[in-house]
Amino acid sequence: MSASDPKAPASSPAGERIAKKLSRAGVASRREAERMIDAGRVGVNGKIITSPALNVTDTDTITVDGAPITPPEPARLWMFHKPIGLVSTDSDEKGRETIYSALPDDMPRVMSVGRLDINSEGLLLLTNDGGIKRQLELPSTGWLRRYRVRVNGRPTDAQLDPLRKGVTVDGETFQPMSVTLDRQQGANAWLTVGIREGRNREIRRALGEVDLAVNRLIRISYGPFQLGELKSGTVEEIRRKIMRDQLGLPPEDDTPTKPTQATRQRKPRPPQAKSKSGPKTGPRSTPKSGGHRPPRPRR
Repeated sequence: MSASDPKAPASSPAGERIAKKLSRAGVASRREAERMIDAGRVGVNGKIITSPALNVTDTDTITVDGAPITPPEPARLWMFHKPIGLVSTDSDEKGRETIYSALPDDMPRVMSVGRLDINSEGLLLLTNDGGIKRQLELPSTGWLRRYRVRVNGRPTDAQLDPLRKGVTVDGETFQPMSVTLDRQQGANAWLTVGIREGRNREIRRALGEVDLAVNRLIRISYGPFQLGELKSGTVEEIRRKIMRDQLGLPPEDDTPTKPTQATRQRKPRPPQAKSKSGPKTGPRSTPKSGGHRPPRPRR
């Protein structure tokens, strides 16, 4: 915004950064909002802005592509069981179907917390609040993501041990992973893998480094939130009070929000005792898989 504009909110340190405001309103993540600003799509008080270094308050009028943004709704969080074949982006340059085309029609505008690639399935968190998205994605928060992974071959503990120490693939070093060999099933083996960063195709690339090809990958938990028995392609909303308790957010009036169709309110499952065939038990704060097992492959 021009410094000569008498309405420019940048003249006051009050309020919050424009990208954060857009993120909280569910328009886009902060980084995506900054790109929208660079592209000249955002206006404040009738002026197109060109820099995200701008503070705004509730008295400022903000537009995106000429349309006013709506006031932010209370923060909400959903669990979506992503099927194989969907991409976790708003749009795809190759014309592939996205996760958003599979959501109920009455879902509000939401953003995905991280991504699952097109050939991966399982738990994908969705939120209407950019601050929650950022909190869940930051590497510094260390949210544990756990996966059931099927690989071709007969892996041994010795073969998997480098993953537990941290491997470097194409110059990129991955943090140590928790890896448990669960069972051998014919020519394939099932593993449980836990990671805390979630880099692009991290598990596939790391297992490839120890000569194991992944042929199925299912995310079964993200922090305390469990996939459980949630059916493929369906959504469940997490109660706002549970969400705030789990994320350490200050309490608020937990007035029920009208649920979306195909959505049930659900608490994260409490930790269960370790089974003989299941993954190893970690610290008490480490969530368990909730007993989810993938279906047997077709013969």
